[in-house]
Amino acid sequence: MAPLQRTRTRRLAYATAALTAGLVASAALASGPGYAVGAGVGDPPAPTPTAPTAVVAPVAPERPVAPAAPTTASPTTPTTPTATPSKEAGGPAFGAYLDYGPRGVARISELSRWLGGADLRVAHTYLPGDRWSNIEGLPGFLDTWADWRADEDDRLFVLNVPMLERNEENVSDAEVRFQLRRGAAGAFDQHFRKLAERLVDLDAPDTVIVLGWEMNGMTYTHRCGPDPEAWKKYWKRIVTTMRAVPGQKFRFDFAPNRGRDAIPWTQCYPGDDTVDIIGMDSYDQPRGQSFDEAVSEPYGLQAHVDFAKAHGKPISYPEWGLFRNGDNPTYMKRMLAWMDEHKPLYNTLTDYCPHGVWQCGDNPKASEIYRAALFGRTDTTPLPKPTDPAPKPTAPTPVPRPTPLNPPNCSPLELGDWVEYWLGGKLCLRFDWWSRHR
Repeated sequence: MAPLQRTRTRRLAYATAALTAGLVASAALASGPGYAVGAGVGDPPAPTPTAPTAVVAPVAPERPVAPAAPTTASPTTPTTPTATPSKEAGGPAFGAYLDYGPRGVARISELSRWLGGADLRVAHTYLPGDRWSNIEGLPGFLDTWADWRADEDDRLFVLNVPMLERNEENVSDAEVRFQLRRGAAGAFDQHFRKLAERLVDLDAPDTVIVLGWEMNGMTYTHRCGPDPEAWKKYWKRIVTTMRAVPGQKFRFDFAPNRGRDAIPWTQCYPGDDTVDIIGMDSYDQPRGQSFDEAVSEPYGLQAHVDFAKAHGKPISYPEWGLFRNGDNPTYMKRMLAWMDEHKPLYNTLTDYCPHGVWQCGDNPKASEIYRAALFGRTDTTPLPKPTDPAPKPTAPTPVPRPTPLNPPNCSPLELGDWVEYWLGGKLCLRFDWWSRHR
């Protein structure tokens, strides 16, 4: 039986045109208040946020269509929750994924107001995984996020970074295996060096890098299953390359899906020397699963906490929220309590339908729980930060590039990565063509 696909819907496939629109939106934000206009293709649904009791038309999670620009920059003023808000110092630093572009930054303050002035100290976005130029952090894409981070010393910027281009294009296992081995041999070092240099130049050298997230699943090209050993070597190679950039203080977050998925995530763990945080993406799935089962299942929430403790690492929840079981207040309540108990370095709710509670009106019961628990919450506990840059490692030792198998009497032509990408592989010139005419 094929392994259960536990990951949520495929993430956004961002085109270069979407990034251009994001840069225009950034300029619009700089000139005055209000939401930016010009969402990219496949942008998550972003209706005008309202009080949690409001109902909006459901939006299908598969490839959502970018909505029209909101008519107002502020959600409806909510009534005070009836539940007693939690303001206990020492609660986990939290935030939400609100949009991948400048609108995501603008909405942080809006969500804070909805939560009664709660202190959202974490901002979270994703680099597009369609082309290497975007994985490098296209100029202008990260500026707004870096500015938000620099405004307060106790803020945390979390950035999901794909390990391979064409990250959501249903690439075959054979091609994934080949690309992982190329990465492990150093073929893509320059892209990650450029990203690291860009983050340092933007004064965001302490960014948390969620590298190759949900690697134990089947969705992404940067998945681990086709070749776990090559995946681990490639992870180490990327971390070593980025840590070698002067001025960096990056922390690298290893964040699988909760549960076994396509491969046990422990088989993908690259080692304590290149992992700073052990995260987990935890959505309310599969259908019918109880929260206790999510805790106790193999490679579930308890296994995650135990594994991190055994390796002396803090935990995180970069992605969490509702999913297969709809508006589930029990899951919301239990997950919030779980994080209060185990105190991750940070957590960020995925806040769009079907997962969220503020920008999604499909989950009013869970929304009420979330808002009551976090209403007015402030946390005076400083986020732990690296005191010194990690020591600069020696340059990675080149590893011979794996040689693909070629048909007999056939020699591959070197046409360059770009041409080979559009051709779907290498061209092969046969030397026995004359035999067909004998």
